[in-house]
Amino acid sequence: MIIVMKPGATKAQFNHVIEKVKEYGFQAHPIVGTERTVIGCIGDERGKSQLQALEVAAGVESVMPILKPFKLASREMKKERSVVKVGKHSVGGSQFVVMAGPCSVETREQILRSAEIVKAAGAQILRGGAFKPRTSPYSFQGLEEEGLKLLAEAREKSGLPFVTEVITPTDVPLVATYADMLQIGARNMQNYALLKEVGRVKKPVLLKRGMSSTMKELLMSAEYIMSQGNYDVVLCERGIRTFEDYTRNTCDLSAVPALKEMSHLPVIVDPSHGTGVRSLIPPISKAAVAVGADGLIIEVHPNPEAAYSDGAQSLMPKQFEKLMEDVRKYLPLEDRHL
Repeated sequence: MIIVMKPGATKAQFNHVIEKVKEYGFQAHPIVGTERTVIGCIGDERGKSQLQALEVAAGVESVMPILKPFKLASREMKKERSVVKVGKHSVGGSQFVVMAGPCSVETREQILRSAEIVKAAGAQILRGGAFKPRTSPYSFQGLEEEGLKLLAEAREKSGLPFVTEVITPTDVPLVATYADMLQIGARNMQNYALLKEVGRVKKPVLLKRGMSSTMKELLMSAEYIMSQGNYDVVLCERGIRTFEDYTRNTCDLSAVPALKEMSHLPVIVDPSHGTGVRSLIPPISKAAVAVGADGLIIEVHPNPEAAYSDGAQSLMPKQFEKLMEDVRKYLPLEDRHL
């Protein structure tokens, strides 16, 4: 259920409603909009008749059910688009945000050089993996805390905030100490213990769609995070598994406008994992602008041939520079800017 407060509702009236919601055994999730404040009431649906009675409370405009299974992430809960702040940048507004960098942090020289390259080309956020969940246990697993320290140094020298993946609930406090944004990878999209843990920290979260997951399942995973009080969630379409074998995955660009119809959360696209083919990354990136994506996350490496992971889908510096030049031309068509 959602409780819509009147535009002129006082703080005392708002607090009274919050107290009643908690008294009835529900969690109260207030979301303040430009025109109205809405209180999401999450809990046992059997108590909704008590909530309905709050429609006569002072300051309340209406009490309505949320029909979607994902309550806090739904457009019913919030009509306005959410904007998530990462450093000084905003994902979901008029700014088109590009996150770029190597798949893995390998050496100090590599990550510092990567930060220089992507910043010079126009990227606003650095990406890089310190903890790497890999299909093979024999593949490079990341530098862990040392990698986080190197990312922090790259941020200090370049001025770019960084996003990095966290793979276990116990690592969340450590990663949150360093990172500006926490990434939940495709393999962990339904790791509910991890989702709850990142929901308890006050850091924005980049949630990637699982390779065999529906859009509804992605939004239900976002709901796990938001139910713990963290509403700063950015969704990411990173390709799904189909019968096609020319590409690593099938980049489902239709998910971008569809997710925006269902949810108020920002949506970005990962053309690197979405295709796994270096030559396809630029056209998919430009198409992402056209379908309404709020940004991109792209793998870029100073020397992809020497990369410890994902070298075949990592752009070379000149290729990334050209991609950014091309994307800039498309952004005005969608009323966006870098």
